Amino acid sequence: MTPPASQTHPHAVPAADVAASLAVDPERGLAPGEASRRAAEVGPNELPRAPRESIWLRFLRQFTAPVVLLLLAAAVVSAALGEWTDALAILAIVILNGLLGFFQEERAERALAALERLAAPTARVVRDGNRETIAARDLVPGDLIELDAGDRVPADARLLTGFELRAQEASLTGESTPVAKDSAALLPEQTALGDRRNMVFTGTEIAAGTGAAIVTATGAETELGRIAGLLTAQRPEPTPLQRRLAGLGRTLIIVCLVLVAVIFVLQLWRGGDLLEVFMLSVSLAVAAVPEGLPAVVTISLALGLQRLVRRHALIRKLPSVETLGSVTVICTDKTGTLTRNEMTVTRLLAGGALYRVTGVGWEPSGEFLEVTDGEGVDGQTAPIDPQSRPDLMWALTIAARCNHASVQHGDAGWVAIGDPTEAALAVAAMKTGIEPGPGDVLVELPFDSERKTMSIVSRDHGSTDERSGDASDGGGATVFTKGAPEMVLERCVAELLDGEVVPLTPERRAEIAEQNGAMAAEALRVLALAYRDAGPDAEAGDLEAELVFVGLTGMIDPPREE
Repeated sequence: MTPPASQTHPHAVPAADVAASLAVDPERGLAPGEASRRAAEVGPNELPRAPRESIWLRFLRQFTAPVVLLLLAAAVVSAALGEWTDALAILAIVILNGLLGFFQEERAERALAALERLAAPTARVVRDGNRETIAARDLVPGDLIELDAGDRVPADARLLTGFELRAQEASLTGESTPVAKDSAALLPEQTALGDRRNMVFTGTEIAAGTGAAIVTATGAETELGRIAGLLTAQRPEPTPLQRRLAGLGRTLIIVCLVLVAVIFVLQLWRGGDLLEVFMLSVSLAVAAVPEGLPAVVTISLALGLQRLVRRHALIRKLPSVETLGSVTVICTDKTGTLTRNEMTVTRLLAGGALYRVTGVGWEPSGEFLEVTDGEGVDGQTAPIDPQSRPDLMWALTIAARCNHASVQHGDAGWVAIGDPTEAALAVAAMKTGIEPGPGDVLVELPFDSERKTMSIVSRDHGSTDERSGDASDGGGATVFTKGAPEMVLERCVAELLDGEVVPLTPERRAEIAEQNGAMAAEALRVLALAYRDAGPDAEAGDLEAELVFVGLTGMIDPPREE
């Protein structure tokens, strides 16, 4: 299915034009018959893979190493010389060695295939006006898909609609910050992949919001599919062990040939019989071949493989075991690899007091400890009731309100839906009984890289004002702001101390900046929290001006236990 011109650069044209070029109704989606026809034409929505060899080729590949070929030649020569015992022994070693490597690779391939079946993704699609969930591999260009927070994007698609939609595209672009999407944006054709904010891409995740999109590319035609195609086109490199064994095999062949030639010439010079001299020379050459070397290497690798399996490592090729042992430097992504990808608030500064928060991950359980002597991880602490600290509760209220993430408990335990940083703030608030959520949102200023802040104007009808403990009348609105400490402090003119709003002096600004630096020195991601009353007209003026500073939060992505 050749894509129309407007589909080639779907980010550069309106969504309606993309729908027209793909002959799809943006309200009802494709008809089932048309979807089946397109599926037959373009194939399944799967990343390209190198064609798998037949079982016989995979078995014969076990006997292509130079040392193994040398042993096979030695077996043939031994049989020709009538040394059937030696010939059969060599053949038995070579065949057992090949079978061991073959069955190990087959077992690894079956395990990987089982994992792929377990992880088979699904997609919510609208076809002929009906919403249904199908396997992601059955999507075709023109399908209308629905997206929600926590979903993995099943194909490259042009956004039709989006509400507060943000996508985590680190797997494709390497950018760790979720990207805000805009379905109405029209971009130049040359726009870089990471800046195509009206598109979503295979392999990325929806961090927040909802939306609908038209699939523009599937399988190998997606951006991730092009990367996969480049990888499958690369010829596999031999491992260090394979290179050394190949070098050893070549050396042995040269030595054996030289040995045969020298002995043959010397024996003839001494007057030996031609046939006897030849048989003697070949026998000595065969004896020089180390028949047990491949078996010893394979058994050693198999033992190492079993140790790795006990540590839950899956090895596809047996020589890779030695390759892992040769590694001296590992360059790896940290988030979600070395760490749990579960941001956790561990420090809180509010009302001039520093608090430590216990508990790890998305489970909303833990204690609040006030640092009474010293600072940071070395400070002495004492447990406190957060409900008795109005400044702390108000800071956590801001963290909960200026937030679109949620945390839910399911069969797999506690899971976060939305941006991990916001989820960490939501969990910290939930540890005190505050339910996260923006409430009745009047205005929102999304985070951007220039302001480095996010603000929400919210009205909570009939709520309790955590600053004073008095019931509110429900008629006012409050600006809740979070962001980079230096940017938030610039916008603050006052500070909340012991439930009272007091002017923010230059001395206090310096102290807060110093505490921010101390948290950052502990490898914490630090956010500042502030607020102000919005007044009768919530949309008037600069909402992020003349703020009241409330506190700092320090969070970290904890390392995996293993």
